[in-house]
Amino acid sequence: MKNKILFYCLSLLYFTIGSSKLIAQSRATLTGTVVDKTSQAPLSFASVALYNGADSSLINGILTDTLGRYIMEKVGKGSYYIEVQYVGYQLFRSLPIHVAGGQPIIKLANYEIRPTSIGLDAVNIKGEKQLITNKIDRQVYQADRFQGSQGGTALDIIKNTPSVSVNAEGDLSLRGSTGFLVLINGRPVQSDASGILSQLPANTIENIEIITSPSASNDPDGKAGIINITTKQATADNLSLSANLQGGFPSVKTFDNLNAPQRYGADVTINFRNKKWDVNASANYLRSDLTGRRDGDVNTTLNGVFTSFPSIGERSFIKKSYTARGLVSYTPNSKNSISAGLYHGFRSQARRADIVYDNTKTELATGEVIGKIRYFNSNIADKSSRITLGNLDYRHQFDSQSSITISGLYEYADLEGLTSNKNLAEPERNALLQYTLNPSNNPLSAYRLKADYQIQIGRGKFETGYQYRNQLQKGDFQYLQQNLSDGSFAIIPEFSSTTRVTNDIHAVYGQYSAKINKFEYMGGLRYEYAKREFTAQGIETRYLNLSNLFPSISLQYSLNENLALKASYNKRIQRSTNNELNPYPEREHSETLEQGDPDIRPEMIDLVEFGTVRNFKQGNVFATLYYQGINEVVNRVNQVYNDTILNRIYTNAGKATKWGLELGSSTKLSKNWQIYAGGNLYHYTIKGSLFDNQVLVNTSSWVYSINANTTFQPAASWSVQWGINYLSKRITAQGEDSRFILPNLSVRKSFLAGRLSANLQWQNMDLGLLRTNQQRISTWGSNFYTTTNYIQETDIFLLNLSFNLNNLGKKVNLPSSEFGEREF
Repeated sequence: MKNKILFYCLSLLYFTIGSSKLIAQSRATLTGTVVDKTSQAPLSFASVALYNGADSSLINGILTDTLGRYIMEKVGKGSYYIEVQYVGYQLFRSLPIHVAGGQPIIKLANYEIRPTSIGLDAVNIKGEKQLITNKIDRQVYQADRFQGSQGGTALDIIKNTPSVSVNAEGDLSLRGSTGFLVLINGRPVQSDASGILSQLPANTIENIEIITSPSASNDPDGKAGIINITTKQATADNLSLSANLQGGFPSVKTFDNLNAPQRYGADVTINFRNKKWDVNASANYLRSDLTGRRDGDVNTTLNGVFTSFPSIGERSFIKKSYTARGLVSYTPNSKNSISAGLYHGFRSQARRADIVYDNTKTELATGEVIGKIRYFNSNIADKSSRITLGNLDYRHQFDSQSSITISGLYEYADLEGLTSNKNLAEPERNALLQYTLNPSNNPLSAYRLKADYQIQIGRGKFETGYQYRNQLQKGDFQYLQQNLSDGSFAIIPEFSSTTRVTNDIHAVYGQYSAKINKFEYMGGLRYEYAKREFTAQGIETRYLNLSNLFPSISLQYSLNENLALKASYNKRIQRSTNNELNPYPEREHSETLEQGDPDIRPEMIDLVEFGTVRNFKQGNVFATLYYQGINEVVNRVNQVYNDTILNRIYTNAGKATKWGLELGSSTKLSKNWQIYAGGNLYHYTIKGSLFDNQVLVNTSSWVYSINANTTFQPAASWSVQWGINYLSKRITAQGEDSRFILPNLSVRKSFLAGRLSANLQWQNMDLGLLRTNQQRISTWGSNFYTTTNYIQETDIFLLNLSFNLNNLGKKVNLPSSEFGEREF
């Protein structure tokens, strides 16, 4: 009996194993890749769903990995079809897929999906990538279409987009706001935007994304939105090399500055990529000096005495930077990937202001001149930063249509400065009247830890995550004045300080995005708890605890293939820097002190926009109406410190509102002629009070900016591009800034089937006619008036040589400065 039972059990086991093998042999594994139809770049985390061809029932679903690949196992015999969904792209449905016995692995063709809104080809009309691509939450611009920026930096590219303007100081504004968050390949860079963008070589950039309606998964920092930069990457199983050299011709006009400017640079990027490894390394050096002068007039009224001190003289810059970056990514299989990156960068800027002042004091009651002096002020402000950081990321793809990503970043920055201020009797300049030094050391350490989880739910994607940020910065600021009798230096306590600021931020978020037929939506909510602690010698420690919700929603409806409507809302925050918190004045130059407010509160912003995108045969056009409401708006305002010194103070100045209209278009006028134009028009109002209601602010004005270029291609290897950046006059809390204009011309010739190119650039075109690259900045109050015209170098000629071996393709997650450049 026992033998019979054993026999039956063995027979059943044998039958079960055999049946399992037969079933396994009759099932197949489907593999393939999802790519962008235009650029052929793989699309990470796209939704791939398998449906039964007979009844359209859902069989299986999965997300693509970082290389756009997917694997579906254990697919039985039958007829199927696949649908691919990705936010910002049209729904894709495959042709029927037939699975028969004896096919263990079925390799499907690449699925090419189109962006929701179709942009336009740019410089070369022969099948080139689109210049502008409009998506639900952003506009994407092809960086290489702005050929006048080659050999420069990211800043040179970004200033050409419709939303962005630049002033004489090189400060970028997004929709009129200097506060915006910079991402590099999706990584947040909480630093000074112009600082980090002026280090990143333009030749390494693939796309510029202007994200005016960010999702809840992004940091809410930056009151105007986000600028995301994607850098270039090799295609699979490829070794790519890109190298660039740039040199400048002698200056046309030097303003008789002390030193002749030097302009030259080089960068190189090498990348190797196969199915498992992606290795990228890049380095660059850039010297970009600038000559110029300033012409100013300042007057103050104090204790019945009117003091006037007009000035004129040199204002030039010596700018140097170098960076080295590297990344290694390893993808052992479709479910796991790990990457590690390292960055080291150095940047220095020496600003020389050699100014002659004519100081006259007049008694208001009698009109009598009671004092007069003419002196020469040599003010040199040196700033430097050394930043080292590393990042580590891990991603795992689950079988259940979900994935998790864990990442960390650590940064250390050594920030130093030295301002030398020397007053000499004019005109001999051999008698020393005053000599001061203002050294500073501002080291910073910071780290960021985050985990993000996403899962396919229905026809959309749900994302959630947690993030922790920590920042510690110590400051040592000294003001030394020389004893003219013995040459020794003594510390002046009034202008010297040590500071310490820490920021801790915990954040959690959830968001859902999907597309149903012609309707696409993305909505989410982010919660943050932030704690700021600021200490400085001689004052009580200041604490600020914030608990805030940041909702966001974006909607898009396609009326047809060529017309789409968009709407969005999100809430944002603009946090204060260490400079804005330090209450001790810093001597910027002879006539100016600058100090912060330890009780300053961050700005809270509401952003609303409505827009439309229209495609037509020869191009496209988009228009966006937007509103920005800013509470606790921060401004740098002026007070009279003494008869010849104004004190610039960062403080909250009430509420500001902005209504604006943004337009952009790219049009092909003929086979070889292309025009691109963008503009931003807004009405800005600020209301509030300063210094305990001592100064009332109630002012408003219209402001507009235009960025445009036209490209003519007389032959396949030749192209000529002329462009212009224009910013109109605009108001500030206590004054106004004049208009600012930058015209540019470039001529490009390619050789060796496009692998080698030469680009001659004429930057800041003027010829003595346009008042290019100069801006007058004026401020006034009840007892002071100041106006300064900053006149900088024009008619700059550069030659850029580029070599590309296997042209680089899309983005690579190189690490970038998280905090340090913000304090530069």
